[in-house]
Amino acid sequence: MCRVGGLHSFQHRIVWGSEKEEELERDDDKSWTLYAQTDDASSSGCGMSQRPEPLRLGSVAPNFDADTTNGPINFHEFIGDKWVILFSHPEDYTPVCTTELGAFAKLEPEFTKRGVKLIGLSANTVDSHGGWIKDIDEISGSSLKFPIIGDKERQVALAYDMLDHQDATNVDSKGIAFTIRSVFIIDPKKTIRTILSYPASTGRNTAEVLRIVDSLQTGDKHRITTPINWVPGDDVIVHPSIKTEEAQKIFPKVNIVKPYLRFTTLPKEETSANV
Repeated sequence: MCRVGGLHSFQHRIVWGSEKEEELERDDDKSWTLYAQTDDASSSGCGMSQRPEPLRLGSVAPNFDADTTNGPINFHEFIGDKWVILFSHPEDYTPVCTTELGAFAKLEPEFTKRGVKLIGLSANTVDSHGGWIKDIDEISGSSLKFPIIGDKERQVALAYDMLDHQDATNVDSKGIAFTIRSVFIIDPKKTIRTILSYPASTGRNTAEVLRIVDSLQTGDKHRITTPINWVPGDDVIVHPSIKTEEAQKIFPKVNIVKPYLRFTTLPKEETSANV
């Protein structure tokens, strides 16, 4: 298999049919059908059959080398001993993406307090990112400091399955698909702990991403899980792997609603939000 910058190279194009009519068809239900076209001239033998297995929770985050607005990185070296949030946006100089990047920049201090690094990505160049950051800061009143990956060839996007397979308008001037709004929360062991995918039309909720980090970090520390709409300071659920007898020793205030549903208090000061 080919390797480019630490990634397997998948030199094929995702085409929406602007170049060849037969490559994009409309089904009877009006949904779009997506085809991949192998670029034989540049593939060096790499094709669709070499696309990686889908990433799942528990997968090791693929490593890669890339240029960013803060200089070149090796992704695993960038992670180091920190948590990382890798998130993609469809395109620079677009309205929803501008609001998102500004919001992440303004909330970055909260992520940093929790030992979390942010890193963005889109299928634009680093130079494009650099100019756009000025607009983001002007519009949002932010000071964006985290790196944004330039992934014009979609190599990282392909490895992380970030490309848009449903929106026929989310493409570049050549009809090649842009990225969707993906979020990967990765722990210090390089393990993917959360995967979120939003369509290009829907902006993300940065507070929810932070809440997930708090849930994961607090759960790792205290052997608990978090119920619906939990925020730090709310009651938590004793992990199912802990027997009730042990739970009563670990959590003196455990409330046994059902044998499988046992709540306990956990003050905000004992969560990862206490920073």
